[in-house]
Amino acid sequence: MGYVIGIDLGTSAVKALLVDREGTVRAEAAREYPLYHNYSGWSEQDPDDWVRGTLEALRELTDGLGAEADAVEGISFSGQMHGLVLLDGAGAPVRRAILWNDTRTSEQCREIERTLGERLLGIARNPALEGFTLPKLLWVRQHEPEAFSRAATFVLPKDYVRYKLTGELHMDYSDAAGTLLLDVANKRWSTEILDAFGLSPQLCVPLVASHDRVGELSSDAAAASGLSQRTGVYAGGADNACGAIGAGILSEGVTLCSIGTSGVILSSEADKDRDFGGKVHFFNHGKPDAFYAMGVTLGAGYSLSWFRRTFAPDESYDALLAGVGDVRPGAGGLLFTPYLVGERTPHADAVVRGSFIGIDGSHGRDHFARAVLEGITFSLNESVAIFRAAGKTVDTIISIGGGARNPHWLQMQADIFDAEVVALETEQGPGMGAAMLAAYGCGWFDSLEACAARFVRHGATYRPDAAAVRQYAGLFDAYRQVYAQTRGLGEALLPYRA
Repeated sequence: MGYVIGIDLGTSAVKALLVDREGTVRAEAAREYPLYHNYSGWSEQDPDDWVRGTLEALRELTDGLGAEADAVEGISFSGQMHGLVLLDGAGAPVRRAILWNDTRTSEQCREIERTLGERLLGIARNPALEGFTLPKLLWVRQHEPEAFSRAATFVLPKDYVRYKLTGELHMDYSDAAGTLLLDVANKRWSTEILDAFGLSPQLCVPLVASHDRVGELSSDAAAASGLSQRTGVYAGGADNACGAIGAGILSEGVTLCSIGTSGVILSSEADKDRDFGGKVHFFNHGKPDAFYAMGVTLGAGYSLSWFRRTFAPDESYDALLAGVGDVRPGAGGLLFTPYLVGERTPHADAVVRGSFIGIDGSHGRDHFARAVLEGITFSLNESVAIFRAAGKTVDTIISIGGGARNPHWLQMQADIFDAEVVALETEQGPGMGAAMLAAYGCGWFDSLEACAARFVRHGATYRPDAAAVRQYAGLFDAYRQVYAQTRGLGEALLPYRA
């Protein structure tokens, strides 16, 4: 029996999956690590905490395998995107990593816009947002010049972990696409962008494909993890790319809806020249020579967790949502916008905040709960609408995360998206995508599609109801008006926020 291991380096924990040749998860292990918020808007982690957690999780898996640990043929990685890890000439971090959800770089984003103008979208295919890596580089150079002067190169979070396991520095295309330094269409570092900001090309590590074998474990890493030094190490990919692979999103027409703390609508894209005008993200996929478009709702699952925490803290989600199926589409004329932490797609607005519109005395808690689910789904549907307007086909949507755990919500997605919505039999997210990249890299399959045919198993399918589709189309038109109608009110309330 052969195995691969997929390592998912998340924001709060690392999770390792042991997967066999049939795509069955035989064991899993996780380790948490701290976040540091020293100032408002800052979000940092110690890169070596990731390494310790990863090695401990791997050791737990190999201890469970015993003598079979030598049957692990390959490992690969999924990683949180955009995080800046600056390394000195000896490969040691010069400061903590600045993460994707750090918002200190607004000034640097405006500098990027002023300097590059429309060329930014032409090369990097994405607008300047606080989460991306280039603004973080510019912030460190401006505010911590001593640390920046010691930096010889930079990597992203999973790349640092892989480096500490192998001694080799690389970055895959799917993660590099989130730095704002990659020429996305041509898969190379952009000398134009580097030159525009006076950044040395030496800061950028060699680029590789997600399934490329990039080394073997060092003797120290093998001893600490319990794996053989002969275990192949494969580059891996960005968490969203790996999540898409793990859900089988590898061709046109199949779209991913992932609802975690944030929400993502993601669609595979073969045309490198497809122009979304910066309205959605456009990144290199973990699949060779492919791309994906992605829209983001910042407060997706977070809106539901806020609602539960605030109004039903002692109830389970199942109990909280038990009555939503008894409420008709439209929640009795109640609309919710999930802007609790701002919005990303299509507004890219960190200031706007959420609202309930249309409250009257007939509404009970079930109406509010349904309105929250509908509002999250309407926000995600803004990305679906952008895809369709650009000529993409969206007729089948694989739903994962919290939104795939409630049948009423799955039917709601089918009706609002006007597409078939499919749940998965088992869902392991980006960690499964990383395991699939290792399996492909090891030569178990001749393509990721062949791997997905065995590893990804579909569950229940939800088909749109024609009457509900018509009703939701009108409600969606009303929903899209709320942003413009409330944005100014939100700005007026800024001085009163805690």
